[in-house]
Amino acid sequence: MSHEESEFPQSLGKVARRELAANGFTRYEQLSSVSAAELLALHGVGPKAIRILREELAARGSRLRE
Repeated sequence: MSHEESEFPQSLGKVARRELAANGFTRYEQLSSVSAAELLALHGVGPKAIRILREELAARGSRLRE
């Protein structure tokens, strides 16, 4: 099975990165259209992953949808 390359860090975890990619999220700019609650509903995406993504988005001047 091949999957798109993700720009998300290894620290996010393999399962979280795979599930994000399976749901069409491989780049940070795609996350501004989704809420933390929606991401938490994905298998393998937990509070640690949300914290990492929020930090990375903030560094890029963006954030998750409210």
